[in-house]
Amino acid sequence: MAAPVDLELKKAFTELQAKVMDTQQKVKLADLQIEQLNKTKKHAHLTDTEVMMLVDETRMYEGVGRMFILQPKGVIHNQLLEKQRVAEEKIKELEQKKSYLERSVKEAEDNIREMLMARRAQ
Repeated sequence: MAAPVDLELKKAFTELQAKVMDTQQKVKLADLQIEQLNKTKKHAHLTDTEVMMLVDETRMYEGVGRMFILQPKGVIHNQLLEKQRVAEEKIKELEQKKSYLERSVKEAEDNIREMLMARRAQ
């Protein structure tokens, strides 16, 4: 009777272990994405700060593919603000996802501990 319990325990353990590893990879990916979005946000903020120091008559060009389009200062400013806002929203979403994944890893680890404790108690 002990053999089926051991097989069942081993199967559950390997499934939980795979889930933990998969979730940890997803957390690392979310961290990398958050880092990249923070860089994008900072770059847009610094660029906007420099643009706002220029006089309104300064000719500004927006890069589109391999060409540049003449744009007024206000349009460039609004685009940079929008870029910052979008990056901030994505960061918040990724942080929520990361938090959920970390809770999932913790629950899976707790389940593994409970299974091992139950096995030792037998």
